[in-house]
Amino acid sequence: MSQQPIIAAGGCSAGWKPSIVAELARVVRHVAVNAEYRHLVLDCSEKAAAAQPGQFFQLLCPHPVGEQPFLRRPMSLYGADPEKRQVEFLYKVTGAGTRGLDTLEPGDSLDIMGPLGTGFTLDESMSHIIAVGRGAGLATLAPLAAAAKAKGIKVTAILSARRPELLVSVDLFRSKGAEVIAVTDSEQTSGPANVERILRREIAEGRCDAFFTCGSSRLMRVQQRLAREFGLSGQVAMEQQMACGIGLCYCCVRDFNVDGEIVNRRVCWDGPVFDLMEALP
Repeated sequence: MSQQPIIAAGGCSAGWKPSIVAELARVVRHVAVNAEYRHLVLDCSEKAAAAQPGQFFQLLCPHPVGEQPFLRRPMSLYGADPEKRQVEFLYKVTGAGTRGLDTLEPGDSLDIMGPLGTGFTLDESMSHIIAVGRGAGLATLAPLAAAAKAKGIKVTAILSARRPELLVSVDLFRSKGAEVIAVTDSEQTSGPANVERILRREIAEGRCDAFFTCGSSRLMRVQQRLAREFGLSGQVAMEQQMACGIGLCYCCVRDFNVDGEIVNRRVCWDGPVFDLMEALP
């Protein structure tokens, strides 16, 4: 497997990070999981397969007929298996890049770069966490299920989508022993008020040491409010358009509230996972 190490020059203030590998991975499996999402499994190097929950890869997408996507596409990790040396992605076809990905078949090669960014952290003191995700955020949160199980941490996953048939990651979370609570727009259960009611119940019953979230600014604000009220910690994976993915171009800078001061941070390098209480919608 062709590999090329890349040293990310993110700046001394960001701290040292290990080398990133750019390589040609091989497509093992590529199937539709519902009307919107595709599941892509790749054979890769040992270093790529060591990716942690919350990290992402930059994918050099094939060119669909009549289109030329110029930049790599950031894709959050859906799963990693160091023993099989495989990584997994779950994506929705939305533009030229993902239309190119959709043309891949088993045996094809895909140029990937990663793992990138700072992922989720599971503290040994945690006994029960709540993961709240919507849309593509469900894919980002999915690797937490296996990581939490390995540490003996229980998980309650609140998964949100427009309709029940568009929910993803439900079986994955359940296979790792997580309790899954599905909420949808069509059933009028996905609104912030109802999700807050669910979260308050979980907190009251002692099933929440920390929040982990991705995919919805409205639900993030609910968790921030409850974390502040009950003294809970939390982490959020931020979604942002990116270019280089290694902290050089400053294309993905967002504002964060750090101790009352607005601070600029690069989502690709300083994140994409941040302290829940510092994130701004």
